Amino acid sequence: MHILAEIALVREQIKQYKRDGRTVAFVPTMGNLHEGHITLVKKAREHADVVVVSIFVNPMQFERADDLTNYPRTLEDDIAKLTAEGVEVVFTPTPEVMYPQGLDKQCFVEVPGLSSMLEGASRPGHFRGVATIVTKLFNIVQPDYACFGEKDFQQLAVIRQMTTDLALDIEIVGVPTVREMDGLAMSSRNGLLTIDERQRAPVVARTMRWVSSAIRGGRNDYDSLIEDASDQLRAAGLQPDEIFIRDARNLQNVTADSTQTVILMSAFLGQARLIDNQVVELVTESKEENSVETQASESE
Repeated sequence: MHILAEIALVREQIKQYKRDGRTVAFVPTMGNLHEGHITLVKKAREHADVVVVSIFVNPMQFERADDLTNYPRTLEDDIAKLTAEGVEVVFTPTPEVMYPQGLDKQCFVEVPGLSSMLEGASRPGHFRGVATIVTKLFNIVQPDYACFGEKDFQQLAVIRQMTTDLALDIEIVGVPTVREMDGLAMSSRNGLLTIDERQRAPVVARTMRWVSSAIRGGRNDYDSLIEDASDQLRAAGLQPDEIFIRDARNLQNVTADSTQTVILMSAFLGQARLIDNQVVELVTESKEENSVETQASESE
């Protein structure tokens, strides 16, 4: 394994792989790796000959200085996990390497619309920070494939749009959310939970499944569903942050033409902000008609 902290060294190593005709898959992370990250690494291995992982806590995407300071950093343990997976390159730059002129003088990448809606509306600048660092990492690593978790649904949408808009020759691979046995979505921030909070945390996933079941059952009073879900979270001692029910294709409001919705949910529990999402297939009139016709033909 090559553990590299300088951009020039990463570029030279990648050039060597490309000269040898090897394909490259990339997994950008902020470290404190868990099984969800390892699943991304395994998926990357399925797609390419070489796997590159970056570990960089990106200051541009944090709104609060204390959140950036408190983000867990476990580099030694992370390296051990990546070594066990046979990762070829780990890129571990410092903020000075990635932003040599400082954040105030750094040019940025922003995806219009997607970056300022939903979570972006309450966290101004967050997705600008994500898009900027991912673009910069893409330029350094030059991957053929890049793997991202679907748990960060809006982030994945931003990265897909950015990759399309900038005509980047990279295939973005979305990887399903990895969960604990009790349904809690794996996250580096779960480590901030106390023992009691950890026992209550799965209510986010349970509430999301309840909303999903209600939608599949025909409910489309989305504002009322969101209020009911918020009440369920509060009853369990969580503080609802944001809950949205949107068209899964474009994150706009659900319309008669929508075929899938996505439930986007976040809540605070102690020091942790828990996020999760679930895509729900909508039963359209055409599907209902096909179902009726199928049942009729089967009964003949």
